[in-house]
Amino acid sequence: MYVSTQGRRMLRAAAILSIAAVTPLTGVGVAAATPAAARATASPAAPAGQQAVVFQGYRTTVPAGWPVIDLTRQPTACVRYDRPAVYLGHPGVGQRCPAHLVGRTDALLIEPLDQTAAVRIDSATATAAAGQATPAHTPTSRDGQITVAVPDAGVLVTATHGQSQTTARSILGRAVLAAGGRPATVPRPQPSPSTLSVTIQPGSYQGGGFDACTAPSSDRMQAWLSSPYRAIGVYIGGVSRACSQPNLTADWVSTQVSAGWHLIPIHVGLQAPCTGFSNRMSKNPATAASQGRSAATDAVISAQALGIPPDSVLYNDMEGYDNTKTTCRTAVLSFLSGWTQRLHEQSYMSGVYSSVSSGIRDLGSVYNSTTRARPDHIWFAWWNGLADTSTGSYVPSQYWVNHERLHQYRGGHNETWGGVTINIDSDYLDVAPPVNRDFSAYPTVQSGSVGDGVTAAQFLLNAEGYGPIAVDGNFGSQTQDAVIAFQTAKVLAADGIVGAHTWTALLSAGYRPVLQLGSTGLDVRRLQRALTAALGRAVVIDGSFGSPTDEAVREYQSTRGLTVDGVVGNATWSALKSGR
Repeated sequence: MYVSTQGRRMLRAAAILSIAAVTPLTGVGVAAATPAAARATASPAAPAGQQAVVFQGYRTTVPAGWPVIDLTRQPTACVRYDRPAVYLGHPGVGQRCPAHLVGRTDALLIEPLDQTAAVRIDSATATAAAGQATPAHTPTSRDGQITVAVPDAGVLVTATHGQSQTTARSILGRAVLAAGGRPATVPRPQPSPSTLSVTIQPGSYQGGGFDACTAPSSDRMQAWLSSPYRAIGVYIGGVSRACSQPNLTADWVSTQVSAGWHLIPIHVGLQAPCTGFSNRMSKNPATAASQGRSAATDAVISAQALGIPPDSVLYNDMEGYDNTKTTCRTAVLSFLSGWTQRLHEQSYMSGVYSSVSSGIRDLGSVYNSTTRARPDHIWFAWWNGLADTSTGSYVPSQYWVNHERLHQYRGGHNETWGGVTINIDSDYLDVAPPVNRDFSAYPTVQSGSVGDGVTAAQFLLNAEGYGPIAVDGNFGSQTQDAVIAFQTAKVLAADGIVGAHTWTALLSAGYRPVLQLGSTGLDVRRLQRALTAALGRAVVIDGSFGSPTDEAVREYQSTRGLTVDGVVGNATWSALKSGR
């Protein structure tokens, strides 16, 4: 996923040539196709500079320079949306895709409307009217693509696009019915599966992993159980997702998790405004933050459709950018803060993938910000060939130390395991879910103490950059030193004892979102923990800001001389963070 701009262009050019090399082209960039089912021709009826494409009773025109690839004859061809092309037929389950592809532009996929295509039908899919090849109403774009089912032809059409939707909508709008249609009923959108059968992802894992542009079939994943890898990065959505995902379904997710694979769910959306990608975020920080929130909402929808449960980590792919440009850097940080805030509201954890020298270094520079939400995991691209989680001088070693790091240490290359070759990026993971921090009462812990309370305190000290210390439940000298350092920084009695005041400050640490009646998510849980410690009584810790939490907030505000309004804003957070 990470490569220099010049290197990326060279790799993409090579990848395009490799696909062209295996695709028999005739005429003006047109793949040979079975006459009965599909054909592309520079028909006299096509406007100048256009070529007609006909597949199973569906006809439209596309720019004459677009290659037309028959997937029946080329089942391993990579259906990639980062270059203009037309694909006819179902994407193959054994596509040969370069691992590094990112970005979307205008492209077209036309496939039979059957159960194989059903997994690509969702609530955004439009349906053409009877006797028509176009829908009666303007179809919706989601994740950089517009999908139209045409029952009279028996096809499902997916048109992808970059920042502008003009070409994609024009191609769809010119469509007409032709001879050779195979009428079919539109399958119903697949219901969201239960997330109870899949564990939190990526879960607890330390070891090798890989990411690939398209999710390998279950058979290929089974063959790769002979590899040293047990984690796989999969692109679950985003407007810059370059490859089709014919294998990525809820059943696939459940099968792989049951087989022992750990999943790294990746959302690849808007990129930095100073890059050359077609889909870029706004330079305006407020707009970029809102776009980050929207991306997180889309990622959660995609995760839930695949059965990936709450408390899992969803990773935003932010490709490398020039962080010497202040406007660009600020926009990216605003976007990623919005991404994290929204994921936390929906009870998912936040991860960010980026170059170690741009996105990850910038996140490290604002680690202790109280105005930007901090991602829970960092996944850094640094192709140094070292399977470890060291960020060198780019990020301080005391940040993200609670099993919260992933390292992509090698870029796209072929590996063969169990007789199956896949082009992959290589990763090393050291990840685990957070330790339990939910208690009905927070015990006083000090030198010599042991147990879950000590474990929670150690985890929190690490999270705030006062480590790395062992999270082992034993309160030794290392833990005591970290406690004293934290207490000193917060102007608390530096006695090395974690009592009510220190607990309150530790549990409330982080950025300061405005919370009130109706708020939900991980930051509400953080508030509820802090209130439990501060008030010395149990506050229900469930991530839902209901009446019990409202009463606790008002009680806290009243006893601390704050405005009693039930709204947790800057003043209430400040009091909690000071250990009051």
